[in-house]
Amino acid sequence: MMKLSVKLKNLLSRNLLVIATFLIALMAIFSTQVIAEENKPHWSYGGAANPTQWGEISPNFALCELGKNQSPININNAVEGTPIKIQFNYQPTPLLVVNNGHTVQVNYKSGSTIKLNAEEYELIQFHFHTPSEHTINNKASALEMHLVHRNAQNQLAVVGVMINKGANNPFIAQIWQHIPTLGKNNAVQNSTINAANLLPKNKDFFSYNGSLTTPPCSENVKWNVLIEPIQVAEKQIEAFQSLYQVNARPVQPVNARIVEFHGQ
Repeated sequence: MMKLSVKLKNLLSRNLLVIATFLIALMAIFSTQVIAEENKPHWSYGGAANPTQWGEISPNFALCELGKNQSPININNAVEGTPIKIQFNYQPTPLLVVNNGHTVQVNYKSGSTIKLNAEEYELIQFHFHTPSEHTINNKASALEMHLVHRNAQNQLAVVGVMINKGANNPFIAQIWQHIPTLGKNNAVQNSTINAANLLPKNKDFFSYNGSLTTPPCSENVKWNVLIEPIQVAEKQIEAFQSLYQVNARPVQPVNARIVEFHGQ
């Protein structure tokens, strides 16, 4: 009995040691994750982390300050470009609304595309800014929608849609009524949305070479800003601004870039 008891104690000791080692390792992993989250660069549209400071927040954001082809811009003096069309091939997608702390975003399932100069880009998400980030002849719209696309080479093309005060927009209403709380996603059951319903009838557009309008401000983004705006009701503008009073980066220098106008 004595030998059995000693063996049992030794076994228990070894098991306790294994458990303790596992718990210590688990705590170390958790602590690393927490530190990584705490050290994640924070940026915003106001306060100490506002757009004028983005380039100083992280080395990864250096282009926000040093880049020469940054977005958004004020669009004026556009030159006549090739009369090309953006070929939209948008399909309905399950409604998935994200409130990520910077904007309201709708994520898109695969299968919806645009074709631009024979290059196909897939729609991955669209989101909103207030006031509009781009201005046309120094005039801003109440809101701007960005439809973000990516091709097989991971190159980005963004379609910008200006949004002015006017009639109630039922498709915007569908999104607004399902906005989740801050930092959450809302996959709406038995509900789909088609981004084609958020496009103006006239698809004439301005194009230029730009960047992301949020950190890390990566460049070589193909920008295509539709000239004709869509409308939303004043209450719909106010509803978005109650969440994000201002979430627009100021316009950036055009520098040596050429903005082209493309008529249909």
